[in-house]
Amino acid sequence: MGWITDPFSNEFMVQALLAGILAVATTSLVGTWVVLRGLSFMGDAMAHGVLPGIALAFILNFNLTIGAVLSALVMIAGIDYVHRRARLSEDTAIGLLFVGMLALGVIIMSRAPSFAGSLTGFLFGNILAVGRSELVIQAVAAGTTALAVLFFYRPFLVLSFNEDKAEVLGMRPRVAHSVMLALLTLAIVTSFRVVGNLLVFGLLVAPAATASLLVRRVPTMMVTAVVIGVASVTGGLLLTWYADTAAGASIAGASVALFFVVLIVRQAVFAIRRV
Repeated sequence: MGWITDPFSNEFMVQALLAGILAVATTSLVGTWVVLRGLSFMGDAMAHGVLPGIALAFILNFNLTIGAVLSALVMIAGIDYVHRRARLSEDTAIGLLFVGMLALGVIIMSRAPSFAGSLTGFLFGNILAVGRSELVIQAVAAGTTALAVLFFYRPFLVLSFNEDKAEVLGMRPRVAHSVMLALLTLAIVTSFRVVGNLLVFGLLVAPAATASLLVRRVPTMMVTAVVIGVASVTGGLLLTWYADTAAGASIAGASVALFFVVLIVRQAVFAIRRV
């Protein structure tokens, strides 16, 4: 077991592991509802939509997290505006803002002196350089997400399967949807330093999608997604240590690889049972 434990005898690897665990705790809890409600496209768009705020905050020497939050709010407001005013489908509005915000972020970053290096860091993250202050932020985000999911569990559950029923039962689906978007924003904003804007979507969807193949009850699905996420972080960091690969990409890749492994094994088991 030394090949597993030896890399984590280094402080920076321990901090990277903690950052990854806190990130997947947040993204997996939110990701479960994203998968159940079919909000994956929205999650992907939000992951890219925070880039302009991050880029602007970086150039102005401002707090990156606040910049990301403001950018996310602008994107949500823009999607709602296009959807309502242009009478286009929400998917169309999301697609327009997705491309527009990503392009704007790259344009803003192109004005920075260290354009290439900064853009790479924002897009792909740098989990090996996460500091203690960032760990605190991630811990607060994970705790807040857990409490919100616990408090809004019933509205989220009914909303995921029947919005009209949620309205009839007085569960205020619009409020529940707004809370869900806020949690989605929180998960993305606090996790982008770990795997970056482009790859945070992997942690948001892959563990929850994998869990959906294994279990049916929603609470069990959330717990299973977190466990799978932790396994992805650990495996990704070990791959980075031994193969000298990019940490963020290794973690996101491991989470997606686990999904396909479980899917293939599941299909093989079903095939054997039919014989």
